[in-house]
Amino acid sequence: MLHNILLTGGSGYIGGTLLARWKQAGLPEYGRLFSLVRTDAQAITTLSLYGVQPLSINLEDEEDVKKAIVSRKITIVLYMIDAYFFKHQIQFIKALAEAKKETGHEVHFIYTTGTKQFSDMGGAPSDRDLLDNDPELFEIHKAQKAEVPELQVATNTNISVVEAGIEHGVRVYMLSPCIVYGKGEGYGNKISIQTVDIVIAAKAAGRVHEFDREGQIWPVAHIQDTASLYFALLNAILGGKNPSHRKNGFYLASAGKVAWHDIYTGIADALARRGIIEDGAVQLMNDTALEKIAKAQKVPSSCVVVKIGGRSTYTAENGKSLGWRPQYPPEHLLQVLDKEVETILKGLDAKHSGLR
Repeated sequence: MLHNILLTGGSGYIGGTLLARWKQAGLPEYGRLFSLVRTDAQAITTLSLYGVQPLSINLEDEEDVKKAIVSRKITIVLYMIDAYFFKHQIQFIKALAEAKKETGHEVHFIYTTGTKQFSDMGGAPSDRDLLDNDPELFEIHKAQKAEVPELQVATNTNISVVEAGIEHGVRVYMLSPCIVYGKGEGYGNKISIQTVDIVIAAKAAGRVHEFDREGQIWPVAHIQDTASLYFALLNAILGGKNPSHRKNGFYLASAGKVAWHDIYTGIADALARRGIIEDGAVQLMNDTALEKIAKAQKVPSSCVVVKIGGRSTYTAENGKSLGWRPQYPPEHLLQVLDKEVETILKGLDAKHSGLR
């Protein structure tokens, strides 16, 4: 039996790029591809642009989720919605477990988490490279005590997803995008998160601010390299190659790390050239700026640093076992920040503020 696949988040930045690149990905043979949609307009677009079967599910109804998965013999779910609260994930995992009983085939849950959960703010080690293929990573992650409550919630969700996969016999893969840049290629959102949050913060405060320059680094990846890791994982699953999963199934999409200060500087220069802020100087955060930024980002002031700062030494190794190699080196982000800002300014609207 061939795998049937469900992609959620097809109108999003990464999910939309996956849909746009799907036919070019050269995946092994599979059955049908479904894309979760919320509206009739999304359904029409998904079918007409990509030839993908739209699927509407009431996520608040566990039976509806189960029926949708089992009746269509869906055995792979790419879950790209809500990386914070452990709510809908369990419904899909349970539904996949039922599909496994019905079909007799292994089932797979590719979960899109974050990198913030693997940062100093999330309680992760940051005095050394934290490898995504470390055999102890699950236990390290489970023992973390986050400085910020929202990151403890998100970290707990990661652990719950893996443990639910173990309990229900579903192969779970924890795929982490990081600072992703480049223009999205889908029909919906075409801009990322962290670079967007810096632009929102700068516009609100009138200049770019940083919390601290010392040791503030973060993994980065171009949107095309991020998408290619999803395809590498799918290729391994569809090809029966048994990629690492559950407690060993952590995958970071990253070409390497860059300093936040260098990102701030490039974005400040780009905004200053356009007359959006007064100059390209980067200043230390102060209470007045913090209050303005928090209001613009629609988060408590304590959450601003989570959106535009921190230190993560999370390091990509597991993807290499799938043959994945990023095309763009980490410094490429710094070279294209002017173009990144231009893309952000064209796509920015109210939906990009708030916790995401």
